[in-house]
Amino acid sequence: FALTPEGRPAAGGLDEQPAPEGGEDDGTVLVEAEGLASRVAPFPVTASKYTALHPVSGGGLIWLRFPISGALGETFVNPADTSGRPTLEHFDLTKARRTELTSVLDGFAASGDGSRLVVNDEGELRVIPSHEPSDSDTTTYIDLRRILHDVDPAAEWRQAYAEAGRVIRAYFWDPGMSGIDWDAVLDQYRPLVERVASPDEFADLLREVLGELGTSHAYVAPARRDEGPPHYQRPIGLLGANLVRTPEGEWRIARILPGDSSDSRARSPLAGAPVREGAVLTHIDARPVDPDRGPAPLLAAAGGTTVELSLRQPSGRRRVAVVPLIDERPLRYQDWVTRRREVVRDLSGGKCGYLHIPDMGGSGWAQFNRDLRMEVARPALIVDVRGNAGGHISELVLEKLTRTILGWDLTRNAQPVSYTSNAPRGPVVAVADEMTSSDGDMIIAAFRLLGRGPVVGARTWGGVVGVTGRHQLGDGTVITVPMNAAWFGGGLGWSVENHGVEPDIEALRTPLDWAEGRHAVLDTAVRVALDLLDRHPASAPPDYSGVPDRRRP
Repeated sequence: FALTPEGRPAAGGLDEQPAPEGGEDDGTVLVEAEGLASRVAPFPVTASKYTALHPVSGGGLIWLRFPISGALGETFVNPADTSGRPTLEHFDLTKARRTELTSVLDGFAASGDGSRLVVNDEGELRVIPSHEPSDSDTTTYIDLRRILHDVDPAAEWRQAYAEAGRVIRAYFWDPGMSGIDWDAVLDQYRPLVERVASPDEFADLLREVLGELGTSHAYVAPARRDEGPPHYQRPIGLLGANLVRTPEGEWRIARILPGDSSDSRARSPLAGAPVREGAVLTHIDARPVDPDRGPAPLLAAAGGTTVELSLRQPSGRRRVAVVPLIDERPLRYQDWVTRRREVVRDLSGGKCGYLHIPDMGGSGWAQFNRDLRMEVARPALIVDVRGNAGGHISELVLEKLTRTILGWDLTRNAQPVSYTSNAPRGPVVAVADEMTSSDGDMIIAAFRLLGRGPVVGARTWGGVVGVTGRHQLGDGTVITVPMNAAWFGGGLGWSVENHGVEPDIEALRTPLDWAEGRHAVLDTAVRVALDLLDRHPASAPPDYSGVPDRRRP
């Protein structure tokens, strides 16, 4: 992108070389290797997530730019939410100018000469120019109904089986395959390929084959076929409320889940509507609610659409229009965290902060940082990683939790701030269970190795041979290859895989505890934290009694 003495655009590279004597230029490109590293320059565009870089005709490049992710609630993403879709952009090398071609797409493919692009928009294909925004005159829609694709499923499964075997052999983390005779394993199961009759049966067979690895993160997802048109695939609608059946056969709204304003996906459809707990749901879209089956059948295929609810309340009958959720997990998760935090506050008399980390990905990091400042401000801290779904940011969490308070910043009319900031003031207790998995295993192992604090609960999942992406086979089946294994010092070695990390103090919540509303694990964790707090008081800011005297002598 530099200027040239001749004032020419910096798009031609080095000076043109003369053609060989007696013939045409054979297309050879000469690259001056000396100083190549110092000539690397970034594109003059804003920092973002870019992928699918591709040259097109006219001396330009195209790429996909994705929005920055990691906001709260993105673990359980709403399938109807297209906010994470990319934007297709064109960059003119001659003018160093970026142009947005379209933001309505999932992916693209370029024509052979780079002049046209085939854009995929939720299964609909259209052809657009590669160097300028399209309009009705330059856009061609492709009628996919005219394309016929004949498949021999048995031949596909034979090919996919062999492909899976090659991929595993090529990328499995241990070149020696952990001592497994992989060719013998493939030969043992290969005759069963001839008996496969459906994508699900083929996936079952591959699960048995990958199971011979004896290693975590070896997953198989079947190819999806013949699931019907989109209007058959609409999800059930969920109201974000707990309903109970009365002895009279009516369905009463026992509780409207409160949700959380910091998570855009954690909001009940009934929140803000003129509906009160205790109201009886009588009709959905003018159809009466069945006394036995309840409202669920009437909400089939209603997720993300508008429905009318008829309710009977003490104030009279009311009709309201709401948009049911297609996924209640963010809403119920935030409610779960809030109630556990209240339990910890009650058990500790307000002395213990509480953090739950749902995963070690973008949304888990967002959840952790949302609550960190307020929770570490309390004398002790409970870090709950029960049910952690794994990911890759345990190191970032550890960096926060292993900070030490070296001093305090005091500002008039403001609360003292610790230095380092957001550091635990006192003891930290981790809580884990058998569903603390993958990178969740690793953070518990790190807790033990660092001596950061005791671990309360149950032995973790035991899966620290991770994956990097997924591989789609020729028939559409998707597999993962265990590619990167974790080894720990301190005597742990390879032992975390297939075993997990033992807690310092075992505590289980029995079915009787659950039925009677007791939180045995959190109760144990809080008692351990308070005992440590008695022996090791929390760091506290100074008062103004010892401030320097700056008067003249």
